[in-house]
Amino acid sequence: MAKPNSTARDVCIPGPIAYIALYVALYAAFGAASPFWPKLFETRTLAPQQIGLILSGATLMRLASGPLVAILADRLGSLRLVLASCTASAAAAAFALIWADTFWLLLLVALVQAAALAPTTSIADGLSVNVARPRIGERAFEYGWIRGSASAAFVLGTLTVGQLIKPSDLTPVIWMNAAFLIAATGATAFVPRGAGRTALRAAPSFPRLEVYALLGVTRFRIVILVSAFIYGSHAMYDAFGVIRWSDAGISTPMISALWSEAVVAEVLVFLLVGPPLLDRFGARGAAVLAATAGILRWSVVGLTSSVLPLSLVQPLHGLTFALLHLACMRIMGGLIPTSVAATAQAFYAFGAGFLTAALTLLSGSLYASYAGAAFFPMAALCAIALPFAWTGFSDKGDRSVGSM
Repeated sequence: MAKPNSTARDVCIPGPIAYIALYVALYAAFGAASPFWPKLFETRTLAPQQIGLILSGATLMRLASGPLVAILADRLGSLRLVLASCTASAAAAAFALIWADTFWLLLLVALVQAAALAPTTSIADGLSVNVARPRIGERAFEYGWIRGSASAAFVLGTLTVGQLIKPSDLTPVIWMNAAFLIAATGATAFVPRGAGRTALRAAPSFPRLEVYALLGVTRFRIVILVSAFIYGSHAMYDAFGVIRWSDAGISTPMISALWSEAVVAEVLVFLLVGPPLLDRFGARGAAVLAATAGILRWSVVGLTSSVLPLSLVQPLHGLTFALLHLACMRIMGGLIPTSVAATAQAFYAFGAGFLTAALTLLSGSLYASYAGAAFFPMAALCAIALPFAWTGFSDKGDRSVGSM
């Protein structure tokens, strides 16, 4: 007998391929545009202060929109429909940039697209993590396969657009961003419906109190805390890593090679290294390894700007980002019911996003005062996260979201 919720559309494409297609299109859209939006705004004769206002406004919009839209998606019980609506709206906003030629129009369009894009990754993870999870008697496909393909697509999108644009004409950024977002919209139609999780964690009162129930779960709060500290520790690197290395006399090609090392390590951990590590050491061991790698990485970056030691620690990005993300998804996939999967993912993203934004604002003052030593507080954040990773990522702890 066919499952009551199954449709012909749900079985047209195998689940792993459908998810990979969705993530590849979504992250290729990010890679094609996010590095180039500031330059595009500059070609519209905006002042640096105006560009800063647009970028900061978009960040604030993402922080507000992500959780709100994710909660709406869970309440409607239709994550795919909300995801498709968001990607389609973001594509429309991208097209609107063709005609936007004043500061206020560009600000409006940027805010609309930020609001539409903010929940997309949370909703997509809400769909995929609850399918790519351990099952009794069968082997589920690995979430790392999906996320690794996404990281590779981000790089490919950036490289492709980099070959198409000219200093005076960045319209290919708009077209590529919109095209990939349209492809992501179409891909949602082939993503299987998430199987409901009924018995273990769905208390009758839970849907009415999902926000309070989620935040009342100790392990979930610790996942948010640990991920915020370790992801947030990248803020100094993202803002001033290139500046520090350039000031130290490292050539641009070498800086590009150092950054590429980190990206390649991220992809390899997602696709190949991370899943076996997670199976062998569990989520707790993976999170502890990620925090330890962060302490080592930022300590070395703070101590030296010599190419050799930097080249040795750059691959640790695969642990400080990719492995930690896999560990968080493993915990959340076993702890959070599908009825609030998108909401949980949005809170997870909000914690890291908020702290990263705050640390990015602080990083300018820290770097101006302490130069390379400004990376030591980033190492300290990972050190603070370490004991929480040991206790909160253990298999022992909260047994049920609904029981809290």
